[in-house]
Amino acid sequence: MIEADPWEGRTPVATVPDAGGRVTLVEGQTFCLSGRAGDMAADDPDGLFVLDTRVLSRWELRVNGHRLEPLTVSVVSPFAATFVGRSHPTRGHADADVVVFRYRHIGRGMRERLVITNHGLEPAPLLVELFCDVDFADLFEVKEGRLHRGRLRDHTPEPGALRYSDRGERGTKEVRVALSHEAVVEPGLATSSTRLAPGATWELCAEVSVTLGGTPITPRFTCGGGDDQDAVPSQRLASWRARLPEVVTDQPALSTAVARCGEDLGALRIFDPDHPDLPILAAGAPWFMTVFGRDSLLTAWMTLIADPSLARGVLETLARFQGDKVDLQTEEEPGKILHEMRFAGATGLALGGGDVYYGSVDATPLFVMLLGELRRWDPGDELVASLLPHADRALEWIETYGDRDGDGFVEYERQSERGLVNQGWKDSWDAIRFAGGELATGPIALCEVQGYVYAAYVARAHFAREAGDAATYEHYAHKARELRRRFNEDFWLEEQGWYALGLDGDKRPIDALASNMGHCLWTGIIDPERAGLVADRLLSPELFSGWGIRTLATSMAAYNPVSYHNGSVWPHDNALCAAGLARYGYTGHAHRVIEGQLAVAETTGGRLPELFAGFDRAHLGVPAAYPTSCSPQAWAAAAPMLWLRALLRLDPWAPHGQVWLHPELPPSIRRLHVGGIKVAGQHLCVTVEDGRVEVRDAGELSVVHQPRPPLTAALEPEDVLTREAASSDADPSSAGGEAPCASE
Repeated sequence: MIEADPWEGRTPVATVPDAGGRVTLVEGQTFCLSGRAGDMAADDPDGLFVLDTRVLSRWELRVNGHRLEPLTVSVVSPFAATFVGRSHPTRGHADADVVVFRYRHIGRGMRERLVITNHGLEPAPLLVELFCDVDFADLFEVKEGRLHRGRLRDHTPEPGALRYSDRGERGTKEVRVALSHEAVVEPGLATSSTRLAPGATWELCAEVSVTLGGTPITPRFTCGGGDDQDAVPSQRLASWRARLPEVVTDQPALSTAVARCGEDLGALRIFDPDHPDLPILAAGAPWFMTVFGRDSLLTAWMTLIADPSLARGVLETLARFQGDKVDLQTEEEPGKILHEMRFAGATGLALGGGDVYYGSVDATPLFVMLLGELRRWDPGDELVASLLPHADRALEWIETYGDRDGDGFVEYERQSERGLVNQGWKDSWDAIRFAGGELATGPIALCEVQGYVYAAYVARAHFAREAGDAATYEHYAHKARELRRRFNEDFWLEEQGWYALGLDGDKRPIDALASNMGHCLWTGIIDPERAGLVADRLLSPELFSGWGIRTLATSMAAYNPVSYHNGSVWPHDNALCAAGLARYGYTGHAHRVIEGQLAVAETTGGRLPELFAGFDRAHLGVPAAYPTSCSPQAWAAAAPMLWLRALLRLDPWAPHGQVWLHPELPPSIRRLHVGGIKVAGQHLCVTVEDGRVEVRDAGELSVVHQPRPPLTAALEPEDVLTREAASSDADPSSAGGEAPCASE
C-alpha cells in the first residue's frame, strides 16, 4: 500500500498506440511510452513515468547484438501489452530462428518478462543485453524537450540488480531494477548469455520498483506474482462496464464510438485514497493524468447519461480544494475552483509552481452549473446540502473576484508570470484574437464564460425555489435575466451576424468568428430570435469543415488548420455545440455535426482524438491528426455520451418527477435503443425506431413528450411548471413495448 501518495489510480487508463508507431500503457498515475518493439529510447520522449516523474528513460533490449525486428503488439489490457519480435538472422539465412515475447505490465512500477524461444533446427547462441537508464526528469521536461543532460544521480550496480538514486530538495528518489536471472551487471547494462537447444525457451523477469520523496511505492505487479495480478484492476473495469447504459443501434460507427467511450471513461477515473468511493476524471493520457477542474467538470456534465456518480466525485473532490485565500503566485482566490492539480512526486509542476494552480476563469461557474444539472438527474438532498455552501462560495467569487470591474461580466487576467495568459478552455497564448489577427489584451470577458455564469445563476435560483427562499431566488433569477439581457446587447455583432468571441480590456468586442458561441446555445443565454443565425454560422463553410466545427473560421486572419485553437476541430467543443443546437430546436444542424464526428470516429476505431486539424473534408478524405493530441482524452471520450442525449433530446427534472424527451434521429440512424438511463433511482429504457418512441421502466417518473423549454425554467417558474403539468397530462409516458432493457 502507498498511503503516503495523495492520489492512487484505481482503474487503468486505456492504451494509446498511435500512427507514429508508439504504444502507451497507463494505469492510474503510472504510464509507459515505447516503440512497437517495446524499447524506450533515450532520445525520444519515451519512458516509464510514475507520479509525473520519469523513472525509466532508457529500456532497450539487444539479442545477439541487434535490436529486435518488431512483428506485432498485442494490447491485452489497458495496463499490459505483449511485444513480439525476432532476432537478427544469422549470416547466410533469410529468416531468424529466435523469437522474443516481451510481456509488460505496469502499475506504480513495471514488470517485464522475456520469453525467448529457438525455433531453429540447430542450437543457437544467445546473448541478451538490457540497457537501462534513469534521469528522474519531470513530465513537462520530457514532453517539451527541456532535458538537463548534466543531471547528477547515483548509478549503482549490485548483485542481480541496477539501482539509481537522486537526492534533491524534495527528498530521495530511487529506482531499482531487480532481475530474476543471474546476469553480469555494470552501470546501465545487464547481460546474460546461454546456448539454446532447438525448441528450447529461456526466460528473464525484470521488476522496476520506485521510491519518490523517500516513500517506497509498491509495484502492482511483481515477478513472483504471476500474470493473474491484473485481476483487481480488470475487475474494477468490468464493474464500471456493467453500470453503463446499454446502447443498441443500426449505426455501426455510433455503436463503436459509444463502446470506446465507455472503455476510455472508465479507464480515466482516478481516486483519492481518503475517499475511495468517489471517482474523479483525469484530463487525458499520456501527459495529463491529473485533475483539471474545467476538464473534469465538463466531462462529468457530458457523461451524466452514463453515470451521475462521476459528477458527484468531481464536485466533492473539487470542493475540498476550493480556494480559501488570495495567492498571486497560484492565482488562488476565496471560492475559486482549481485549474490543475499535481501529485506527490510532481510538486512544482502545476503552472503556478505549487501543487495546485487556480488560473481558470470558467471552472468556478461550471462547478455551480454541474451541481444544478446533477440535481436534475438525482434529487440527492444530502449531497446538495453538503455542496450548496461551496456553490455559494463559488458564486461569491463570480460576483467579486470574477467580475473584476463590476460591469456584470466575468473577466480574467493572469496574476502570475508563470500562469496562463488565456484562462478559458482555449488557453493557448495566441487563442484569443480579433478578426484581423490582433491579440486581445485583458481583462478579457469570454462569451462562453458569460453563458456558464448565466447557467450558474439559473441553477442557484432553482435551489432557492426548492427551499422556499424567495429572496435568494429573486436575487439569482434577476441576475440571470440581467446578464442575459446585457450579453445579448453587448456581445451581438449586428453587422457581422454573430456573437463576439469576447470583450477585451477596453470593452471592445473581439470580433472573431469562432466556435465559442455554440457553448452559449448550450447554456441557453442566446435570444431565440438570434439562435437561427448562430446555427447557420456554425454550419457555414468557413466554420464547418465537414468533419466538425472549427475553433476559428477560415475567413479570420489568424486561421491555421494545424494550430491548437485557431482553426483545429475539437470533439468536445462540437458535442457542446450540437447539444446547444438541439436545445434550440435546430436538430438538422445538430445532426450534421454529430454525423461529421461519427465519420471521424470511423477512421479512428471509435476513439475520438483530443483535437485534429481543420482541413476541409472536401479537400482531404481523412481527418489529419494534431501531433501532440492526447488519446484518450476525457472530454473527447465523453462526446458520444452527449451525442446520445442530444439525439434523444433527453432532459430530466428528478425533483419534480419528470423527464422531457423528444427524440429526433438523422437519416443515417433508423434505430436507437438506450437502456439503463439512471434518473431518480429509475433505469429508463428508450427505444426510437422509424420515428416511433417507446419508453420503459419509467416507474413513477412522468415522461413529457416535448423538448425542454429553451428558456430555463428558473426565469418564469410558475408558468413553466404549469405548462409542464399540462403537457404531462396530455401526453403520458408509454409503458409498453418489447424493447430490451438493461437491468442492475
